Amino acid sequence: MTAPARLSADGLTLAYDRRVISRELSLEIPDGSFTVIVGANASGKSTLLRALARLLAPTAGTIRLDGRPLGDYAPKELARIVGLLPQTSLAPDGITVTDLVARGRHPHQSFLRQWSPEDERVVEEAMDATGTRELAGRLVSELSGGQRQRVWIAMALAQQTPILLLDEPTTFLDIAHQIELMELLTDLHEQGRTLVAVLHDLNQAARYATHLIAVTDGRVVAEGAPAEIVTAEMVEEVFGLRCVVTPDPVSGTPAISAVGRARAPRP
Repeated sequence: MTAPARLSADGLTLAYDRRVISRELSLEIPDGSFTVIVGANASGKSTLLRALARLLAPTAGTIRLDGRPLGDYAPKELARIVGLLPQTSLAPDGITVTDLVARGRHPHQSFLRQWSPEDERVVEEAMDATGTRELAGRLVSELSGGQRQRVWIAMALAQQTPILLLDEPTTFLDIAHQIELMELLTDLHEQGRTLVAVLHDLNQAARYATHLIAVTDGRVVAEGAPAEIVTAEMVEEVFGLRCVVTPDPVSGTPAISAVGRARAPRP
């Protein structure tokens, strides 16, 4: 018998003020999966992730973590289980890279447990994993967009949560750093973490995800292993894009090629 998912949603209605984004949405995040949520702009994928992180309260329905409603958790208790890398993050003025990454250890601190050699080790490992050690003493405000993104990822890693939510983590990264990040997330997944990411790049999602959730108009239209659900029909329904789906020549996972206007080959 399959154990219940640690993180699940049942009958969610999600809204901003009076604008309803999702209605009667239900899903389960498979434990130990690398789940990727895909969809067109304004399809509700980031809104769903915000709800899973308890940044947006559902107007109906329930999100549960380990069988308990998400709202029952104290903030520090939840922060030791679920980490979040939001789409946009603002660092305090005058903070260095090391100090920002160290803030990921805050949920593990208490009156009786102050900063320790273990915290130091975790911060250093997070910076090494994200290639930010060389930036340690610099102010976050002085960094490029791509550098800042890697620093925020390092802070999320330092939090050491078994579940990590990432909203468009490849934003601001060039293609080489995008692949480096996706490989890093794959390593974290293989080490036992459950990852839930929102991605725009469907080819990257199909290549790295073990579980894919496709949303449109605030509803789930397909979910499962990429090889099972990524079809030309699904891509057209979700993105309004005519395409051809073929095996990726490197990974064997589904690769999407858009069907555009026919053009004469360049000389």
